[in-house]
Amino acid sequence: MMNPSFNQSDISPAKDFLELSWEMFGELCRALALKVAGSYDPDIVIGVARAGVIPGAVVASIMRKDFFSLKITRREGGRVVRQRPSILSSAPHQAHGKRVLIVDEITTSGETLRLALAAVRDVGPAEVRTATSLARTRGYKPDFYALATDATVIYPWDRKVFEGGGLVVNPRYRDADA
Repeated sequence: MMNPSFNQSDISPAKDFLELSWEMFGELCRALALKVAGSYDPDIVIGVARAGVIPGAVVASIMRKDFFSLKITRREGGRVVRQRPSILSSAPHQAHGKRVLIVDEITTSGETLRLALAAVRDVGPAEVRTATSLARTRGYKPDFYALATDATVIYPWDRKVFEGGGLVVNPRYRDADA
């Protein structure tokens, strides 16, 4: 059962697009690291794979913390194959007794972050908090986020995908050029 505050329109493509350059993405990661550092000092950072490992690794590097990953997804390959996200790897045992920061690229319904929180709590951390580069203006709010938006976000690593022997505009973003 989905979160009662969850609405399918929260994950449906918006009319507006927010295309992030690598430079802008880096600035979001720096802003997120500064927000976290202002009130929390994690021992380790765990990025939610797939896309959350990118800001997670950057934030961990900026904060000079060890980085680990946890795979939670609705997808296999490039296709959505599950209605709800599933945990596909265990939380790192290194989280035991540590202050942990879980990082993902965006949160909407909060299902992925809630699964990550449960998985990490199972290994017995001292404390755990959540952070995302982006958050929707309604729905689940992580402990920290760099920017709130309801636009369809085009990440620099996802704008073009490998298809037919070369890079092409991701079919999900064809309307962004219209």
